[in-house]
Order: sequence, then C-alpha cells, then structure tokens
Amino acid sequence: MMAVSESQRWFVLASLLLAGWLFYLLAPVLTPFFIAALLAYLGDPLVDRLERLGLSRTLGVALVFLGMTLILALALLLLVPLLQTQVAQLIQVLPDYIAWISNNIVPWLEEKVGISHEQLNLAALSAWISEHWSTAGGVAVNVLEYASRSGGMLLGWLANIVLIPVVGFYLLRDWDDFVAGIDHLLPRKLEPDIAHIAREADEMLAAFLRGQLTVMIALGVIYGVGLALIGLKFALLIGLLAGLVSFVPYLGFIVGVVVAGVAMLMQTHDIWQLLPVLAVFGVGQMIEGMLLTPLLVGDRIGLHPVAVIFAILAGGQLFGFVGVLLALPVAAVLAVIVRDLHRRYLDSELYAASHEAAGDP
Repeated sequence: MMAVSESQRWFVLASLLLAGWLFYLLAPVLTPFFIAALLAYLGDPLVDRLERLGLSRTLGVALVFLGMTLILALALLLLVPLLQTQVAQLIQVLPDYIAWISNNIVPWLEEKVGISHEQLNLAALSAWISEHWSTAGGVAVNVLEYASRSGGMLLGWLANIVLIPVVGFYLLRDWDDFVAGIDHLLPRKLEPDIAHIAREADEMLAAFLRGQLTVMIALGVIYGVGLALIGLKFALLIGLLAGLVSFVPYLGFIVGVVVAGVAMLMQTHDIWQLLPVLAVFGVGQMIEGMLLTPLLVGDRIGLHPVAVIFAILAGGQLFGFVGVLLALPVAAVLAVIVRDLHRRYLDSELYAASHEAAGDP
C-alpha cells in the first residue's frame, strides 16, 4: 500500500468521524434512501443483462422494477391472509398449549431440575392470554386509527412509500455512473487497493444478499409446505421462522425441528408423529446442502455466521433500522479489509522476523 502522510491520515479520520456523526443524526431520514439503494444494488445485475440483450438502460430498469413490484404484491396477497389466520388461531389455542405444558412438562421439570409451577407461573400467563386474545385482531385497526389521527405520521409513511421506488428507480438507472464517479474521485495512488477491496466486498455481499436470501426463502417454502402436508397446524409460521434464521448454518434446522416438534406433540400427543417432522427438515437440509447452497451461494460468502449475527444486532442497536440495513455491507467491507491486512502481515518483515527469532522454519 502506498505511503500516506500524517496530515492525510488525520484528514481521513476527521472525515470519517464527521460522516459517522451526521449519519447518526440523519438515520431516521435516511431509511427510505438506504432501502432504495439496496433495491438498486440487487437489481443492477439484472438490468446489466437486459442491456447486453439490446434494451436501453431506462427500459431495463422499468422492467426490473415492474417485476420486483409484481413479486412483492403477489407475496403480500398470498402470505398476509394466511399469516393473519394462523396468528389468530395460535393466539386462541395458546392457553390450551400452556395447560398441556403445565400438566405434562412442568412435573418432569420439577422432578428432574427442581423448577416448580410457581416459578414458571404458567397459570397467570394462560389467564392473561385468555383475557386479551380477543383484542389481538384489533391491533392493526387501532394502529391505523392512531395513524389517521396523527396526520404527520400518516404523511410520513406515505412519503416514504412513494419515495422508495422513485429514488430506487433513479439510483438503478444511474448506478454504473455513480460507481464510475466514485472511482474517478479516489486518489490515484490508493485507487488500486480500494478497488480491490470493493470488488471482494461486492462479491461477498452479492453472494449473501442475492444467494443466501434466495436460499432462506426457498427453505421457508419447503419447510412450510412439508409441514402442511404432514398435517401440522401453524405450518406456515414455523416454516417461515425456520427459513428466516437459516442464514446461520444448521440454526434453521435446529429451531424448526424443536418448534415443529413441540407443536406436533401438543397437537397429536403422539411421540411417533415426530418422525414426519424430522423427515421434512431432513429433506430440506439435503436440498439445501446438495442443491440450493452450491447453485445460489457457493463458497463465496466468507462471513462467519457469528459475525453476521453480531453485525445485525450491533447495527440495530446503534442506528436502528438503518443500521440493520447497513450491517452486512459494512461487515463485508471490514471482513475484506481484515483479510487484506492479514495477508500483508504474513508477507511483512515483522512476521518473518518473529518466526526467525522463534527458530521456526
């Protein structure tokens, strides 16, 4: 890496601190812009392919945005009514499930572990759910009524809903120009190193966002359909939960088997009914390992699952929803920088001298 003067280092540090402070202050306003930028990033490869087929950039962007809108609208039309129905049913039967746990699981825990009914206080929880479940269906109505009374909040929501596709369209149309402009502004001495880091981060991030998200959706569908076929109630909820957490290897399988297994036991009271549950998640795991991950993701992610979880939680804690959106891009860049520094350290005289002093070959 080219030498950088002391004044340049201080200038870069001051610029980063100022940018971070402004980002913290403007985080609530920046949310629609970052969502639009994420959509543009995801759609840029498709637009580039359409351009290579002979379409203009603007027409390609319009077609990609139309496809995204149709997919999102179809997903909402199909999923929202099903999820609403299953959530209402779950809230209604929760007291019965809690009673089953109190009669069957708690005595075993009390005998083996020493946890008593009083410590768990399941009776109070069951009474609270029985009292309030009927009002759960009115939550959405109450939220809408509150938003209607708060004109500023309603206008803000509407503005964001309109702003995201508009900003996303222009960002996607001019994406290549933005990238070229940023590259042109980079110091020529630092441009090769920064471009190398940017390319590696882009490959890592693209593999995760475009590949792993597709795997998560596919697994959610596989688990949901499979659990529905074996007759499990709340199959869609459990399938979506297992698919959502499957960005961590084996976590979706473990969470899905535990939650679906408990739900099946409560539903049938037959331990042999756990075998179909294990079969569903076993088939899903095989499809993921042999087909989905090799085709859609490969071995390009390079982000450790713990790093992904920490990045998302830390981003949300520091900057709210905007921090969650930026967590993975920042983590990808930092991972590439750390790997680059690690390679440089292994090639440095300091590393070689330390091994020579230790007598290593």
